[in-house]
Amino acid sequence: MGEEKKGRTTAIISYITIVGCLIALTMNMEPKNSFARFHIRQAFGVHVMYHALAIVLTFTNIAQAALGLYFLYLVLALYGFFGAINSKKQLLPLIGAYFQKWFTFIP
Repeated sequence: MGEEKKGRTTAIISYITIVGCLIALTMNMEPKNSFARFHIRQAFGVHVMYHALAIVLTFTNIAQAALGLYFLYLVLALYGFFGAINSKKQLLPLIGAYFQKWFTFIP
């Protein structure tokens, strides 16, 4: 069984809310799987980006932008989710490469 098939379930779980990402992180501790790690980094980046921007929008009183932010969050999360389902290592558009660089602490 290939690397992608073994880490597929963990990769899929990582896109299901930030809690799912933390669960996937613990699932990938032993044995480590590079496919799952790739998707955990992507999902973690999407979740953190969404929550950070939502907090900023809350304090700047730009409530109208919240709907656009949520739509962007859903599109990126679904893009990664379907990549995990199809056993593909595809970077998220524009920001995926940064997530792989920034979140190297994820084993």
